[in-house]
Amino acid sequence: MSQRTVGILLFNEVEVLDFAGPFEVFSLTSTSKTELETKLFNVITISEDGEMIKARNGLKVSPDYNLHNHPALDILVVPGGYGAEEIEINNSSLIEWIKQQYSQVDCMTSVCTGALLLAKAGLLNGRKATTHWMDQDRLEKEFPLVAVQRNVKFVDEDNVITSGGISAGIDMSFHLISRIYGRKVAEETAKRMEYDIFSKDRS
Repeated sequence: MSQRTVGILLFNEVEVLDFAGPFEVFSLTSTSKTELETKLFNVITISEDGEMIKARNGLKVSPDYNLHNHPALDILVVPGGYGAEEIEINNSSLIEWIKQQYSQVDCMTSVCTGALLLAKAGLLNGRKATTHWMDQDRLEKEFPLVAVQRNVKFVDEDNVITSGGISAGIDMSFHLISRIYGRKVAEETAKRMEYDIFSKDRS
């Protein structure tokens, strides 16, 4: 099993579980429980300038890379929160970077209102997508080319996966692991986390 690199975007006022949930899931995924286990994902964090960010409720996080010096990514996770929906959605440099990454990664994903950043980049046009239930009307109104899906944990559109609010990013991450490495690997990782998967609503 080849290792894949997951990049998680960070910015000020990002929702903590939006990025911490997927970070935990991907970081724990390995080939076995033995001493010879191999991590299946190299998980890194990226911010615009590489400087420390302050997430929602004051959590400070120091990213690994900036937008210009990170390694090539296989998967990009774009989280949400106030920082996404009110600040970064107006950051043309970041939106352009997301567009560029779309042409390079195997899978572009979003958690919560991170979907608004993908929509702003034009990546959800003509696709089904979801976001936090409180922001689904906004997504539908501001981006009419997006087919907004309600009452689902995530929406898989092949190389683009969007997920609902906050904790839904964990479900999406397990789904992606199952898709890449198989259900057994996902289930073993979920057991280590004591997390119940494959029992929640999803598209």
